[in-house]
Amino acid sequence: MRRAIIALFVLTLGAFAANIKLYLKDGGFHLVRDYKVEADRVRYYSVERSEWEEMPLDLVDVKRTEAELAEHQAERAEENKAVAEEEKVVREARAEIAKVPRDPGVYYMDGGNVTPIPVAESKVHNHKGRTVLQVLSPIPAVPGKATLELDGTHSQNVLTNPEQEFYIQLSAEERFGMVKLTPEKGVRIVEKITVVQVTKEVIEEPIEVQVFRKQMTQDGLYKLWPMKPMEPGEYAVVEYTSGKANMQVWDFAIAPR
Repeated sequence: MRRAIIALFVLTLGAFAANIKLYLKDGGFHLVRDYKVEADRVRYYSVERSEWEEMPLDLVDVKRTEAELAEHQAERAEENKAVAEEEKVVREARAEIAKVPRDPGVYYMDGGNVTPIPVAESKVHNHKGRTVLQVLSPIPAVPGKATLELDGTHSQNVLTNPEQEFYIQLSAEERFGMVKLTPEKGVRIVEKITVVQVTKEVIEEPIEVQVFRKQMTQDGLYKLWPMKPMEPGEYAVVEYTSGKANMQVWDFAIAPR
């Protein structure tokens, strides 16, 4: 919409700019399409009468006319530049979107190529043992404390860019973000979970990474990246429903440079 408004403004400005105010020294002006100084005369094409006319140079304020004309030309140049830059941004965004698969999941750019991150098998660990968490399916509301875990202390998806950008294609409107994982006794803890005894309320405590989010398409494609460089360690992009403990996890590690 903004690009269309700018383009319309430029077209409108161009239409007005085709007519020039030929200023006179008595304070008036003629509206002309074109003019040129010839010796002691000024020839101009009158917009009012649609024909070429001339008048003595002494009657024309050439300096004021040229100054205003130069100002209008500079304005047109700036607006044309803004439209060109806007169109470039749109083209680059379309090219970027075209590279990302439409299949639900998480992806990142690697040397201009899009690489998928496999969804991890997460498990809920409570006093009754460990249960594999089904895709976006809430855990049983067993009162007490639990942890959402991934097997192993290190991710197989190792990245070196601490400001890595990711793309997430959602299958439905869910919350998503990035979390820091805590390696501990052969697992990586994604979040701590508390189920309240009486109300069965689920309280989740992930270590969230502050991220920027950008919606790329209307069908659920988003880009996210950290607000500040990530320290070396274990991380994940996650998708979840708040209070349901149904977190889907795409794990990765940031290696020291």
